[in-house]
Amino acid sequence: MIVSLPCLAIMLFAAVTPVTGSSETLLVRFKPGVNDISRVLTSLRLEAVDKIPELSILVVRTSIPLQDAESVLLRDPRIDLVEENLLVAPSQVPNDQYYGFQWHLKKIGAPDAWNVSQGDSNTVIAVLDSGVDSSHADLAPRLLSGWNFYDNNNDTTDLTGHGTAVAGVAAAVTNNSIGIASIAWQSSLLPVRVTGPSGYASYSMLSQGLVYAAERGAKVAVVSFGIYGGSALSSAAKYFMDKGGLVFAAGGNTGAYVSDPDNLYIISVAGTTSDDISWGSYGPYIDLSAPCSAIYTTLKGGGYGNVGGTSFSAPLTAGLAALVFSANKSLTPVQVERILESTAADLGDPGYDQHYGWGRINASYALRTAVGSPPPGGPTPPEVTIQYPNNGTTVSGDITINVTATDNVTVSKVEAYLDGQLFANDTVSPYEFYWNTASCSNGNHTLMARAYDQANNVGQSNPIAVTVSNAVDNVPPTVIIDSPSNGSQVSRSIKIVASANDAYGISKVEFYIDGVLKSTVFATPYAYSWNSKSVKSGWHTISVRAYDILGNSAEATVRVYMRNGK
Repeated sequence: MIVSLPCLAIMLFAAVTPVTGSSETLLVRFKPGVNDISRVLTSLRLEAVDKIPELSILVVRTSIPLQDAESVLLRDPRIDLVEENLLVAPSQVPNDQYYGFQWHLKKIGAPDAWNVSQGDSNTVIAVLDSGVDSSHADLAPRLLSGWNFYDNNNDTTDLTGHGTAVAGVAAAVTNNSIGIASIAWQSSLLPVRVTGPSGYASYSMLSQGLVYAAERGAKVAVVSFGIYGGSALSSAAKYFMDKGGLVFAAGGNTGAYVSDPDNLYIISVAGTTSDDISWGSYGPYIDLSAPCSAIYTTLKGGGYGNVGGTSFSAPLTAGLAALVFSANKSLTPVQVERILESTAADLGDPGYDQHYGWGRINASYALRTAVGSPPPGGPTPPEVTIQYPNNGTTVSGDITINVTATDNVTVSKVEAYLDGQLFANDTVSPYEFYWNTASCSNGNHTLMARAYDQANNVGQSNPIAVTVSNAVDNVPPTVIIDSPSNGSQVSRSIKIVASANDAYGISKVEFYIDGVLKSTVFATPYAYSWNSKSVKSGWHTISVRAYDILGNSAEATVRVYMRNGK
């Protein structure tokens, strides 16, 4: 909402509410080691409509209800990640408090921090939002050419005004005699539009935006949405961190407790008032806090005004990270995060707490610490262990190889080796690898894992000896049509119920009427409701075909007499 006042516009913005809708697609990633993914998609009746290749994530559409497809995929040992491609939307929260022009910069000690660094043009801040007003006098000199993932073009015009306000807090032009000051006023801005006209952003577009910004060399990304969960987004944020940057998200504005755990790759920022009172959502996912009320910033259309909410705590903290990166270019993302946390003003309970995180940001202390920080590095390699299977285990069928890897900085990737040959690699914890042991000969085999950190130090696990023992399965499943019975008379709508069993598990059950496929069911109960009102009277054939996970199939058939009076 925009209210016009003499010489002043007041805009009320905030972070997004929790998830409010679905794009009717799923985000899917197969475990490393799965081959012929196209065939697997077909067998699961999935259609890939988009992809994020850098994260090995597919956006898929399914012909069965979304929740049913997700349920089936969650039980499939080949699947590493499956979740709805959720939509998040901005919520507008009234804010009647007014604390003066840009009180927040003095509150966090920005004037002293600027004596150390004002940012630099090579330290790019990506703004993943509704676009940015490229004609705004306080933003245009800092803007780079970005991308619009909603329309798939380079038009990053701001549709709602939210992105323009976020950008101004982070890196508006400063000391130019007009408008406002910002925290990182020499840094560049990369606009990345990830919302539609209504302001909704899908998890897939947010993930694609982070990958794009990372590839463009951004050191900081601002996602002024409340990110509650989302494995795909976490993968994208890790990708961004592995490229040398940090991702900041809004903590949320509901004021309610959120139980999500800490995300290792997304820094969630809660809000504080001018009196350092905690504001907004809270929980174990909160990392830091920053001013959020009456934040004076740039508005769409060239003006200025006050905004409120954690949507603006996030860019303020992201801008501080840009200053730290600029002040000491040898720092790694993990070191920058630790500086922000260790130098924050400890408010609330001593140490970490779920309202303030590690505290309210302190720009002066952070910058003074950054210029005295040691360079990154150190020869310490990661520690890596294969947790499953255990040494001496006999395995068969499909199994998941579980690996743990830790490092004094961060693990960049883990590789799995089978009999000395690279089998697959994973970049996101937990490190899990799908292994179809039937692809190997029966007998003894060796597993080993290697982990790499950002300095390319390598840690190696102890070798694990396993014995593969797979019986040759040529036995088809058993399938019975429980209802209706053979030779029975039926009319109008009937429910066809079947039972199917196999020693290795059932993958799907198909229902046919007179030889025409009508339905495929992937989980019990195996049933199909046949609306036969328009079917002619007479004899009809019902067939049910069951498949096991190795592709063997069996079929049961009954004939029924339809009495519909036609």
